[in-house]
Amino acid sequence: MSNRQRRRLLLPAVTLTALGLTTTQALAAPAEAPDQRPHQAQHQAEIGKKHAKKVQGAAATAGPAFSAKADAPGEDEGDEAENSAEGTAQYTEARTAPGVVAPGAYSAAWAQLQSMPRTGGSWDHVTNKPYNSDDARYRDVNSNSSGGSGYVTGRITGIAADDDGYVYAGGANGGVFRSRTGGGQWQSISDKLPSLSTGTLNLDGGGRLWYATGESNTGATSYVGTGVYVLADPKHGEFRPGNRVGGAELESTIIHALRFGGGKVWAATSRGVWSHSETDLSGPWTLEFAPNPEYLPGGSKAGDPAAPYKNIANDIAIDPKDPSKVVLAVGWRGGDTYNGFYSKAADGTWQRVASLGDLPTDAANVGNVTFAASADGSRYYAIDQSPAVMASDPDTGLKGIYVSKSGSPLGPWTQIADKDKLKNSGSALQDPGYQPGIQAWYNQFLQVDPADPDHVYAGLEEVLETKNGGSTWTVPGPYWNFGFPCWSIDPAKQTGDCSPTTHSDQHAVAFGSYQGKTSVYVGNDGGIYRRPVNGAADASGHATDWKSLADGTMDTLQYYSVGVGTDPADRSGRGVIVSGGLQDNGESILRAHDKVMGSNFGGDGADTLVDPNNGCNIAEEYVYLDMWVTQNCAVNNGVWKTDPTKATSYEVAPPDKDTSAARFIAPITSDPKDVNTWIAGGQHVWVQHKGYAIRSGSEWTSAYDLGAGHVATAVATVDGTVYAGWCGPCNNVGFSRGIAVGKTDGTGWHQLNLPVDGTLPNRYVSSFAVDETDAQHVVVAFNGFSRTWTEGPGAGIGHVFETRDGGATWTDISADLPDVPATTVKILPNGGLALGTDLAAFYRAPGTTDWRILGRNLPTTAVQQLKTGPDGKLYAATFGRGIWSFDLRRLGHGRYDETED
Repeated sequence: MSNRQRRRLLLPAVTLTALGLTTTQALAAPAEAPDQRPHQAQHQAEIGKKHAKKVQGAAATAGPAFSAKADAPGEDEGDEAENSAEGTAQYTEARTAPGVVAPGAYSAAWAQLQSMPRTGGSWDHVTNKPYNSDDARYRDVNSNSSGGSGYVTGRITGIAADDDGYVYAGGANGGVFRSRTGGGQWQSISDKLPSLSTGTLNLDGGGRLWYATGESNTGATSYVGTGVYVLADPKHGEFRPGNRVGGAELESTIIHALRFGGGKVWAATSRGVWSHSETDLSGPWTLEFAPNPEYLPGGSKAGDPAAPYKNIANDIAIDPKDPSKVVLAVGWRGGDTYNGFYSKAADGTWQRVASLGDLPTDAANVGNVTFAASADGSRYYAIDQSPAVMASDPDTGLKGIYVSKSGSPLGPWTQIADKDKLKNSGSALQDPGYQPGIQAWYNQFLQVDPADPDHVYAGLEEVLETKNGGSTWTVPGPYWNFGFPCWSIDPAKQTGDCSPTTHSDQHAVAFGSYQGKTSVYVGNDGGIYRRPVNGAADASGHATDWKSLADGTMDTLQYYSVGVGTDPADRSGRGVIVSGGLQDNGESILRAHDKVMGSNFGGDGADTLVDPNNGCNIAEEYVYLDMWVTQNCAVNNGVWKTDPTKATSYEVAPPDKDTSAARFIAPITSDPKDVNTWIAGGQHVWVQHKGYAIRSGSEWTSAYDLGAGHVATAVATVDGTVYAGWCGPCNNVGFSRGIAVGKTDGTGWHQLNLPVDGTLPNRYVSSFAVDETDAQHVVVAFNGFSRTWTEGPGAGIGHVFETRDGGATWTDISADLPDVPATTVKILPNGGLALGTDLAAFYRAPGTTDWRILGRNLPTTAVQQLKTGPDGKLYAATFGRGIWSFDLRRLGHGRYDETED
């Protein structure tokens, strides 16, 4: 789960890019004495209490925090408590700063990619195995094992299912997978598309599968898409670019919902509400309504930093009895004057709806909204997140869940649940600062049982259910099991005496049947789960029959990092351990002969270090530079709970962790020639020389202060020389970046001269590669798009630059690379270069200047980090399709090996 620090402020207006709005999520532990639970659960309880205290204090001194005006870009209510919005904003900043990215940037890069040559050799899928988040081998103090989520994969944001056992699941940045067996034995069916970011999946009345790209979350790790695609025969076919509906109208948007009625398909997008014929799929989409059209591309205010937030549509409700009656739910989750519900007046114009009964219609209380209609047309349901509540209530952002018993979206609507009603219905979220609906801006699904209009499944942080139209609720999928009387850390039991639950943070839901049995499918930050639609539950209302469908054949894991080392338990001496930090799924560990991956650290896994000589020596960053270290792979049977001296993971965070002077995903590294020398970057450049034997954060030394307001974005070191890239401010308002160089002993530090209009672009420094034979020879990668697409000061051109004099002069070596954010660069043993981008991995052979796509088989998804292993392979951590490896011997020495596998 998301045990990260996060601030519950309204997300500053980070810019929607040709790649991404995003968010992450958070969690809170249930009400049990913190010392009874693993560190991650203890930590979340502390965060919740701290958050509640701070928000209440702020409200007492400053009044309501909500303003009907959307937050201005760069505004930062830094005195509020932790929230994922911070980390999420930072992910986007890296791709957008210093300005706004114009639509079409991603598509242009993808088009260029199609004509590029590629090297020989193929990538091998490393993490194509089940991933057990409750693996009993890893019940150390910093693990979430025994929480109850079981087998997990990455975030699932779209689900569709039929009555023949076919289930379709869409990964946040992993594309669409098909199962023919009611879930499991998955097959990827969208890898030929330019975008694998899932907004929603729908089956229409004719059995066609509609795939809306652009993840339907306004958060920072959510990527925009390339439109809507339709597959006429989803049981047998695969999506292709030619399946796109209409033209390029919906490129570079996120699509929250597709709804069908009156012969049209309606799309709620980040650029208003659009419609298209269901039958004639050619021709452009029609813009039905945009509340602020001057902010759309081509409008007079299109370049305004707030433009991406001025036309957000969340859902569409169509009256089943009269499809001409349509209600639009429109508005930015952080609040704006245009937020509200709209319907068509007699003159054909869209007008704000003044009253809907209990369902609020004022701008302050209409935020992220989800609708659901019953199959018989007798009921409409809605979830409403309120910007005003989110800004003022320390415990929730939920206004309520509502029903229209007339079956009309025009109501009248009656409230059937609020935060307190759900909290008292068996929720695991009881701590101050983290209660039901705290992430209603990010977590929402809603679906009505096709056979019963009063039977509804709703998703927030947890899975909720009512069987009587909302009079009473249960929580069949609690956040986790920590805190319930049935929980224990006993390794002989998967999750104590509790039943397995789902992963937290809900996003998608569908009903489907297989072999005559109807099930409900839910998608969340841990994958996809299934239970009978009228399943069994215990006395607390917690389901006893959830089944995870993450069987290892669908890998949508979202990795920030990867590390590889030899496995000391492998007698051959050739086996390796592969570890990686994940969005909301902790740290995965795959030992040489494992058939199932385990999770040895919980929460969000960020950057990671692994000893190449002993893969059980692992350093993992939680977030914000909160580092932990183990020297036995964090193997523990839970004995630390009664004897704390038997814990084998140790918190070793540098001091910047306690002063919030570090990025959400802060950079850490070790010297490739000395595994005991580590560098960590916050406001300071931290150094320690004890390697994996470090046991305390006090053992770090500050080698250099980057300056107030500056935080490290990339660090690298060889033979005592350190390079540190930084930003500050890091958003698009006043963005600044730099590179500092010095020694690990604190001497010789200086800032390189990097003028805004100089050789190096004024964009986010994402990665360094330092030559192990000459520390003056360095390659640096820059994130974001070049000035062709970025409307901001000093965006410059190019993504990869090289210096041979320690940074005094630089040469642009981007050559023929597509203009796409670059995230990670490596100098390979043969002297060639490998580059990871938000689109693909590339290779430049030694002695050449041109780039080629590196190998085959790697899905079109973001490559977050490249590292070499002791086995001669290059490992790629992708943000949406797991970890992959490439045998570098296939590249030869200075020549391309064109031999196909």
